[in-house]
Amino acid sequence: MEVQHSDESSLDSLEEIDDISDSGSDFELQLKSIKRKKQTIALLGPQPPKRPRRKAASQASPSPSTTSTPPARSPQPPQSYLGTTRQLGSPRRERERRGNQGMRAGDMYEAVRSGKSAMVAVVDEWLDSYKQDREAGLLELINFVVQCCGCKGVVSREMFDGMQNAEIISTLTKEFNEDSVNYPLCSPGPQWRKFRAGVCEFVQVLVRSCQNSLLYDEYLFSALLALLTGLSDSQVRAFRHTSTLIAMKLMTGIVEVAVMVFAQMKTTQRRYDMEKSKRAEHRASERLEELQATISELREHQEELSSMMNATFRGVFVHRYRDRVAEIRAVCIEEMGVWLRENPRDFLNDGYLKYLGWTLHDKQGSVRLQCVRALQGLYKEKDLIGRLELFTSRFKERMLCMVLDKDPDVAVEAVQLLLLLQQRTEEGLSEEECSHVYPLVFASRRGLASAAGAFLYHKLGCAMSSKPQEADMGSRRAAFFNLLVSFYIQSEFHEHGAYLVDSLWGVAGSELRDWDTMTSLLVQEAGQGQGLVDEEEGALIELMMCAVRQAAEGHPPVGRAQAKKILSMKDKKIQAQDKRRITTHFITLLPQLLAKYSADVEKVTSLLKAPLHFDLETYSSTGRLEKYLDLLLAQVCGIVEKHTESGVLEACARVACALCHDKYTFSGRADLVVSQLLDSLTDRFSSHLNELLQGTADEDEVYSAATALTRIAAFSSAKDLTSWKLFEPCFQLLKSGVESRDIDKECCPMSFQLMVPALKCAAFHVLWEKVRVANSTPTKAEVKRLKKEVRSFCIVCQSCLSVGQPEIRDQAFELLCDLLLLFGVSSVRSHPTLQPLAHPPSDSLRFDMAAFLLDYVFTEPDDDQLSGEAEGEEEVKMATLQRRRNQLAGYCKLVIYGILDLSTATDVFKYYSKFYKDYGDIIKETLSKTKMISPVQSAKTVCLSLQQLFSALAPESVGGGQEFGEIRELAKRLAMSFGIDLHRIRKPLVSLHMDGIRFALREAGEGEQPPNLPFLEILSEFSFKLLRQDRAQLSAFLSAECGSPAPSWPSLRMYQRSLQSGSSKPREEGERSATLSPHSTPAAKRRRTTPQGSVSSASRGQWLDSSSIHSNLATPGLTSTVQRQPSNQLPVTHNTHASITGSDKGSIISEPESDEDLSEGSIHSNLATPGLTSTMQRQPSNQLPVTHNTHASTTGSDKGSIISEPESDEDFSEGSLQRKVEPRRRSKLPIAQASPSAHCDLESHLTMLSLIEEDDDEDDEVEEKEPEIEDFESDDSDHDTAFTLPSTRRSTSYLEELFQ
Repeated sequence: MEVQHSDESSLDSLEEIDDISDSGSDFELQLKSIKRKKQTIALLGPQPPKRPRRKAASQASPSPSTTSTPPARSPQPPQSYLGTTRQLGSPRRERERRGNQGMRAGDMYEAVRSGKSAMVAVVDEWLDSYKQDREAGLLELINFVVQCCGCKGVVSREMFDGMQNAEIISTLTKEFNEDSVNYPLCSPGPQWRKFRAGVCEFVQVLVRSCQNSLLYDEYLFSALLALLTGLSDSQVRAFRHTSTLIAMKLMTGIVEVAVMVFAQMKTTQRRYDMEKSKRAEHRASERLEELQATISELREHQEELSSMMNATFRGVFVHRYRDRVAEIRAVCIEEMGVWLRENPRDFLNDGYLKYLGWTLHDKQGSVRLQCVRALQGLYKEKDLIGRLELFTSRFKERMLCMVLDKDPDVAVEAVQLLLLLQQRTEEGLSEEECSHVYPLVFASRRGLASAAGAFLYHKLGCAMSSKPQEADMGSRRAAFFNLLVSFYIQSEFHEHGAYLVDSLWGVAGSELRDWDTMTSLLVQEAGQGQGLVDEEEGALIELMMCAVRQAAEGHPPVGRAQAKKILSMKDKKIQAQDKRRITTHFITLLPQLLAKYSADVEKVTSLLKAPLHFDLETYSSTGRLEKYLDLLLAQVCGIVEKHTESGVLEACARVACALCHDKYTFSGRADLVVSQLLDSLTDRFSSHLNELLQGTADEDEVYSAATALTRIAAFSSAKDLTSWKLFEPCFQLLKSGVESRDIDKECCPMSFQLMVPALKCAAFHVLWEKVRVANSTPTKAEVKRLKKEVRSFCIVCQSCLSVGQPEIRDQAFELLCDLLLLFGVSSVRSHPTLQPLAHPPSDSLRFDMAAFLLDYVFTEPDDDQLSGEAEGEEEVKMATLQRRRNQLAGYCKLVIYGILDLSTATDVFKYYSKFYKDYGDIIKETLSKTKMISPVQSAKTVCLSLQQLFSALAPESVGGGQEFGEIRELAKRLAMSFGIDLHRIRKPLVSLHMDGIRFALREAGEGEQPPNLPFLEILSEFSFKLLRQDRAQLSAFLSAECGSPAPSWPSLRMYQRSLQSGSSKPREEGERSATLSPHSTPAAKRRRTTPQGSVSSASRGQWLDSSSIHSNLATPGLTSTVQRQPSNQLPVTHNTHASITGSDKGSIISEPESDEDLSEGSIHSNLATPGLTSTMQRQPSNQLPVTHNTHASTTGSDKGSIISEPESDEDFSEGSLQRKVEPRRRSKLPIAQASPSAHCDLESHLTMLSLIEEDDDEDDEVEEKEPEIEDFESDDSDHDTAFTLPSTRRSTSYLEELFQ
């Protein structure tokens, strides 16, 4: 069965399709009830075209303003259905119909809505009633469709008998439920979740139940498709969306039936041929006749099904696949994928595939998602690959670009589609094309990374397939790790091994858990065949440790998990098993690996992470494993003695402290070994202390003391070392260095290596003492001693803030921030024993810390550590920036927790704009926190920051210049931080303005301009956040401060205009409504009482001003679904018609009934009014009377394909697909007039404007060219890449970490 077209190019261009639409017909049904047609024509005479999809209202009530067109022939169902005046049945039949109602529309709707009824039983019951009275049964089915649309109207028997489809739809439009923007398909709530599935199931069961009989009766489905086609062209979104869904599902069901009929046709034809091939004496003539009759019947069925499929495709899909509403487009593309997959014989060709290619460029992610999924279904079928070669060659580049789609779901599906291309096509993807996917294994979104991991795993598997098949599993696994290590090294993202492992965890979990193969590769020497080189060993160790962490912890790395996952019992069981396997394997091998790589800093640091994931109880389970504990401790102590790098030492300290935990039975043995190590280090440091204090130590003694103290400092961060009494010697060392001021790298190279660990040791000693005091009952002497130590240490750190060596200076500032926070009044208030230890910062310390920020944090990148030798080294730059961010966050925490006054935050806020790239997130979070603490004081601090910057300006820069402009830009950015809840920020903003006015008018002389008056220009940047009553209050305050009359200074006039310009009500309502749910109930619609054709532009502007809409779109005078009234009795109005060419209705006027109601003021459109567009055709003004009216008239056949829809999922500027449009010459439109006798009816008609999407002149049509497949260009859907590299150092909630 093939879908019939008029010629080969009928689907390659929409020009022919539009020609069909111009004729007034939506479809070409091949009807066979010739006898019934003749009877009806004889009875009723010539009839106008039946329910054309267009010209609904204009044909029902012609208007002089439209150009009449002769009615074209429109093939249609028999005249006995919907829209002909016919004789009702006999009285006996009427009684039978009343006595046996059957399945009513309400019953079917309730069954679908609830989802609790068996759909087969519902359909069967309706079919029984339909077979008794098909007109009544069809009427119930039509009302069921209407109810599914959410319409309260009902199609009565009188309407059914005497009205055209267009008239019925127009009547239903007026009766549509206007109380809410929602309709069943988009309604929220659990009761509507199953509605869509219920409707789809109902349609599928209906087609399946009718596939052998009623599907071919030329009445039921013809009438239903005609109604659905008309509804799909409605200007009401609910009608359009619901009818399109039902029509597409009907089409899918018909396609499935067509496949079955074709299979039956082939089987029957084969039997016929076999029977006919027999000799004459063996041939059964009756059998041949029977088979021939079956073949003829099946051929008729094929033609009937082809006719219905053509009607649905041309009448619904061709127009709705480019609808303005993304959900409607997605429905069309989703079903198109089913047709291509289920019936490739008829649909799998370029004429249909081009629609999928075009919608790969759709602006909405949901449509692109359905398109990619449809293509996945095609590429999964090996039999279809050969017919997709042309499509693949033309759209492969677009598919590759979609891996970076801004919608993460689309990107994931695009990667899976490329994997299918790689697996199923002979050419596959080149290495250059695969490089588009490889980096995504490091993406922050786990779904995308996992899809890319599956792609990479397939490529690695293809590379391994070249290995001999007889190779054992160990060899194949070794080859896999060699390839994976090579990829990891070449990817150049060496700090993100955890993300690569997580990406492969779902598909290569068994390989990544193969600890035997990985450790055997590491134990082998480089000369033993498969041995690894040094770089490969380091990469394998890192990947192995990342796999150990993933298996032991059971959750993805930082930044990949969207929320904290609660492991199921099965996951916990798997995690425990993995942990036992890790422990059993590495307990014996880890000392050997540590011994081999003990000299390599990076490798040994990675290996030392393994014991943290052990089940350490295993050491005490059997006596034979205790020797491996001794070996591990010996290796840890040996590594401590070998290295001085902080990373290695901290890793050793973590392992040692984990082994020394009291809950393990072997903790005493581990604690003894660690204590012996610390004793030796302390003795070494103490032996050189006197020489260091006296300044007589040589370089060797200084080096020995510095390395010992560095190792002690690393352990002090993880273990309580207060019993070693290290505070006093460290403090003496620090005091000596500060007093001598002899801490310069050039004069004393080892001084900073002594001072930095001494600072750490002293600080951690104080912190451990605080923990001990908090957990016990200390004596007064102990509390007094600790308080003295805190004060002394803070004094030393304050002195270190001004030293020349950045290592000492930075360490002192960070420790000061921590100590002031932990010993602040707010921190010790809740603990009585700690209250005497409160240590607020002195004024000099506040000043020094603020100066440190100015000198060493808020500096240009090349002013400090980024110059000289470090210039151009990215790693050094990033490390320096990270250190500065930590320092700024530490200072901001002091402000947030009340250690420093809010006014000290001016030292931070002043640089919000200048250093926004480096510190913007930290400063923004600080602003937010200060507003929560004290909104008024925070606003005053913001004003004070601007005042300080203004006061620092040079006299020639005041009122102009670059520096003054930078302050204004800062004020704009700070104003935006106040948020959109204008009522909540009233008091803070008024306080800010009053402070600013006082500052600007300060030191004013008699009749002279105050020196700070230009500050009012800066202050005006905050005026747009003020409410109307606050503007008046501030205007009065300004007048009182200036005196009366107010001087005419430019800055003062500018500020006064900012307080008086416009009402704040539209902005205030718009910002408030922006926070509403897109499905919230809109405000009451304004009823328009002006007759059509007499609405002036002034009255329209007044209506717009009274609403909360900021839009330049003109309000339509009337829409095509409203009956136009005769207009020859009203005064002629001046109409300015804007002709906008297009191909579908509903594209000009936004639809208020949609998700984001226009009456809520959530749309701020920048579109020009239709009367001012470049396509406008102006009428000569000297020929028309005074009253002006603007009508937006669109030409075309597809609703919603030109101007975007404000209620759509994305911004209205990202509308539907852009098309090449060829306008047709249009005749001059006569002047619209309206009858005053229709004034009352127009009131009720015009209330439906909130449901209508555009004003459409029904007589204007355009022909639209459909470009060939290759004509479409890529949109910007993949500009906002979903590919972001995570960091193993910092989580995505970095601010929470900084402020904890």
